[in-house]
Amino acid sequence: ALTATRALELFDAQLASRHLDLVARRLRAEGRGFYTIGSAGHEGNAAVSAALRITDPALLHYRSGGFFVERANRAAGRDPVRDVLLGVVAAAQDPASGGRHKVFGRHDLAVIPQTSTIASHLPRAVGVAFAIERARRVGAPSGWPDDAVVVCSFGDASANHSTAVGAINAATNLAYRRLPLPVLFVCEDNGIGISVPTAPGWIGAAYSGRVGLEYFTADGCDLVDAHDTATRAVEFVRRQRRPAFLHLRTVRLMGHAGSDVESAYRSRTDLAADLERDPLVGSARLLVSAGVLTPDDVLARYRAVGARIDDEARAVLAELPLATRAEVMRPLAGPSSVVVAGHVRHVAEKYSLAHDPDEPLTVARAVNAALAEALDTDPTTLVFGEDVGRKGGVYGVTRGLADRFGTARVFDTLLDEQAILGLAAGAGLSGLLPIPEIQYLAYLHNAEDQIRGEAATLGFFSAGQYRNPMVVRIAGYGYQEGFGGHFHNDDAVAVLRDVPGIVVASPALPDDAAAMLRTCVAAARTSGTVCVFLEPIARYHTRDLHEPGDGRWLAPYPAAGEHVPIGRGRVHRDGHDLTIVTFGNGLYLSLRAAKTLMERGIHVRVLDLRWLAPLPVDDLLREANATGRVLVADETRASGGVSEGVLAALVDAGFTGPMARVTSADSYVPLGDAARLVLLSQREIEHAAVALVGR
Repeated sequence: ALTATRALELFDAQLASRHLDLVARRLRAEGRGFYTIGSAGHEGNAAVSAALRITDPALLHYRSGGFFVERANRAAGRDPVRDVLLGVVAAAQDPASGGRHKVFGRHDLAVIPQTSTIASHLPRAVGVAFAIERARRVGAPSGWPDDAVVVCSFGDASANHSTAVGAINAATNLAYRRLPLPVLFVCEDNGIGISVPTAPGWIGAAYSGRVGLEYFTADGCDLVDAHDTATRAVEFVRRQRRPAFLHLRTVRLMGHAGSDVESAYRSRTDLAADLERDPLVGSARLLVSAGVLTPDDVLARYRAVGARIDDEARAVLAELPLATRAEVMRPLAGPSSVVVAGHVRHVAEKYSLAHDPDEPLTVARAVNAALAEALDTDPTTLVFGEDVGRKGGVYGVTRGLADRFGTARVFDTLLDEQAILGLAAGAGLSGLLPIPEIQYLAYLHNAEDQIRGEAATLGFFSAGQYRNPMVVRIAGYGYQEGFGGHFHNDDAVAVLRDVPGIVVASPALPDDAAAMLRTCVAAARTSGTVCVFLEPIARYHTRDLHEPGDGRWLAPYPAAGEHVPIGRGRVHRDGHDLTIVTFGNGLYLSLRAAKTLMERGIHVRVLDLRWLAPLPVDDLLREANATGRVLVADETRASGGVSEGVLAALVDAGFTGPMARVTSADSYVPLGDAARLVLLSQREIEHAAVALVGR
């Protein structure tokens, strides 16, 4: 199926990719380039690009020079050589990332930029493929053609990573259940990962014959074989809407990167064998044997491409890099409070409450009502996770939503947090609004890179061209009367608080939970914000605060249009002796402690932070100055806990009054009554308050 004209075009793309590698290394040697991981030996992926449409979303690994050049060459007015070189020299004009990282990416070519975290983009690729089909099912636009194919490339070493294995397992599981998933996995197998060889035959043995995964294999150094096999694989996925695996056998030339000396760990025989399979030589041989070019034509073409790329390399050196901190961080800017408030008001205009607005609700019921509001007012909203559908969640928080809104929009997933968050990243990227649930905070940690390395970085490394809005609901914290032990009582939130650009919400009261979820949904929808919504398990069904039957932990659903601005706290009580700063279960403990302290003549005010990132610094300073003394009651750990950030914010702002903190211990939470030995207690808050006030 490969015509002579098309073969010549692909050969030119391969030549450009090779010369880009050579120029990148020369620029690095001159101290003017900053990236040398190349595509030499992998130029056969240009044939994969040729088999696809330029509207097919592509998530590419870092040896995709041939693919990128070929795709850009088919789009009028695109210069892939200049694009890549601008990334190599970290120029602010780089159209992929704006000089923040050298990636293959371009919004108008449907190339979604990926960073180099191993295989982290595979779950997102599955999510994009899922979103194409699910958007059509729910009647929402996905941003991609209805018959699009998602292509995702990675290396043979990456294929062994748990993230890759999990993503491919999720894809095959969906196919086994006869759910459409148009994704093509392309494993470019060069037989080595940096210096560690891949066992010969392993990729074929591991991925051929898999249930739900159509397997294709081709010689990536043979342009005809690569093109024809890739064409068959793409057509299979496009027509069948099922996942396929293209095993593209390649070689790696010039080492892993510019600083890599292959002779230190590879034999001369192995290096020579790879040179014999150089895909450029293979393509040249094909064109000469077909009478398209002469050997002299090949050399002249090679030199002409090299000269053009050398000229472009000199030209891009005149482009300026990012010059200020503000320029670097521009894609991390938080959502506009005005825009968020406007969206909440807009939603209120088309939503009428389905229950009595004066009815007091628990936290669980308030979250349920807010999810129903999001689903009812935006057809692109999806709620999903383990057990959230028919069961309605382990704690009943999503009960009834699947019946009311249908299983296309409220559904159960595999027991795989990486797959859940990857699905969210792909769905958000494709125009949907995902609200995934992670069943317990402890379960986040085996998948946190899907937030840290994928969702949170996409806007940064695409200069804001791509966003993946999401609101990740996580049941967390402790105080479940000793039930469940560590994996059901986790307070490790430090992993979230240091991720640039994300919003971390931590409501404690029912009305705050509903209003803050409204805010997060609005921020995600209007600004592409990645929000993490931490829900205190122990407070889900709490009704009383001080005495049985007092109903002091209940609250009505907030009025239409009400929300909590990001980074704003809430003050309880108006004492003048001490300010207690807290959040989550700490609010419950602190309010109880405040009542006891008042009986001892100590009048406190309690500031509920509500937002852990960004912290409500203005409210914190105001309430600290109101009493002149601050006690931080922090249910997270002493090391890496929230209190460290609170005290640092006070010091940075010049607060000089007495400060102290009480926290949970640097310990895992044990089972049974022993949990009380390591978790923050009401008594500890009271003792610390007395000591700080001096009474």
